[in-house]
Amino acid sequence: MKKYVARRVLQLGVTYFAFLTLLFVVFRIAPGDPTSMYLLEGMGPEQRERTLERLGVDRPLHEQYVNYLLQLLSLDLGESFRYGAPVTDIIWVRFWNTILLMGPAFLIAYVLGIAVGAFMGWVRGTAKERFGIVATLIARSSPEFWIGLLLLMTFSFYLGWFPSGGMRETGYEAATFWDRYLSLNFLHHLFLPLLTGVIFYMATPALLMRSSMIQVLNSDFIEIKKAEGHPEYIILYKYAARNSILPITTVVAIVVGVALGGSLVIETVFSWPGMGREMVDSVMHNDYAMAQAVFFLMGSVVIFMNFVADIVYVFLDPRVRYE
Repeated sequence: MKKYVARRVLQLGVTYFAFLTLLFVVFRIAPGDPTSMYLLEGMGPEQRERTLERLGVDRPLHEQYVNYLLQLLSLDLGESFRYGAPVTDIIWVRFWNTILLMGPAFLIAYVLGIAVGAFMGWVRGTAKERFGIVATLIARSSPEFWIGLLLLMTFSFYLGWFPSGGMRETGYEAATFWDRYLSLNFLHHLFLPLLTGVIFYMATPALLMRSSMIQVLNSDFIEIKKAEGHPEYIILYKYAARNSILPITTVVAIVVGVALGGSLVIETVFSWPGMGREMVDSVMHNDYAMAQAVFFLMGSVVIFMNFVADIVYVFLDPRVRYE
């Protein structure tokens, strides 16, 4: 196991290096530079040259690349041209805004999806299974923006139970981190975008779990547990579900990246100031430092989750060899 983990850590380092290099190259070969959006607004040649020099993007590419890696090693993400402030100060707030929206949505969606999928596999061939399949397929095939708009029309515009957008009421000032993200005001605004994410991302684990459960339920050890007289819910969730969850463990790492990238849609519908919206705005303005920071954080989450999935997989299934 130690050799396996050490080998995966080495692969993780190589993957990170390739990811960071690709991230640097993609933004440098893109047309334009950070001042392109402001040339039509009257930025003169001298002012443009001074700005490019200040940002360090007028230097040769190899020097920019070395400085880029050194900044990352020192946890210095640079300065945002658009905001005129350190990227770390801006991205930190956007990062938590997205994580505290998509994190709970993803966790709740997978817990409910696994439970619902296991139940659908257990009651295979019944009306309950058919209803569950139809409901999950509708949720999976419905775009995120459509689900969000439907929830807005129902619970915000028609019933008036929840606000239509934003993170807090206008004029609300949070003194601390906990007051900002755990206040009733924040939770009230969080409910509808959170529910949108849960409905959309719940379908994938439910359908995967159902398919895996059907295969496991045909195994001999399930018949043995039934013969031993165990209650159905014990056989379902302790024995069958545990052996059916392996395919979902692999998919989790991929779906986490999709969820972070898909946060753009939910954040746009509900005017949520997160990383998804910041990512698009930064790319449109050629704000290299900000765009690289956003992609770096999102890519890091995906790479790390793949690493965790590989390690967890061998613990969940002893039959998997470390080689």
